[in-house]
Amino acid sequence: MTNILSELTSWVVGFADSDWSFLALALLSFSEAIFFPIPPDPLLIGIAVIRPEAALWLAAIATASSVGGALVGHWLGRRLGAPLLHKFVSSRHVESAERMFVKYGSWAVALAAFTPIPYKVFAVTAGALNHDRRSFILASLIGRGARFFLLGGLLFVYGESIEKFIDGHFQTLTLAIAATVIVGVAAVLIVLRLRQRSAS
Repeated sequence: MTNILSELTSWVVGFADSDWSFLALALLSFSEAIFFPIPPDPLLIGIAVIRPEAALWLAAIATASSVGGALVGHWLGRRLGAPLLHKFVSSRHVESAERMFVKYGSWAVALAAFTPIPYKVFAVTAGALNHDRRSFILASLIGRGARFFLLGGLLFVYGESIEKFIDGHFQTLTLAIAATVIVGVAAVLIVLRLRQRSAS
């Protein structure tokens, strides 16, 4: 399975220097949010290294396409429900996603959209649980936008010199930044709650 994914990744990155690279990124970002196993990040990096001036535009394409694909997943989840998830995903992953939804709501979507957690599972789960579509879109835009614009911004500024660092430490970087974002959001919520209590 690892060899297959490695070959698929190499095939995907092969589109980076083609005339169809931007379209390939859009299609990959869209399909990955529904079913495809390879994330769009390697292709985004490959294109941005060749065309660093377009890195932020590439981030916008990846964000919009990915959220569009996730909306299809959300619709499928709403129409077909949990049986669709159980057909393609292990029960353990489905139960974990459901617990996160119950506990964190839309923040679970934002976290999955930003980190290596399978975003597609959360998109379909959100639909199956009838999670509000507007909240889902907003959380998806925040998570996917933060992920792809962080990547695109680094490549826009540093170009090829940062490619290997990002490629070798992508999961660590995303988890560290996600943890920072979560701590920051939690701190803001605590401050707001304390202010409400003091005001009342």
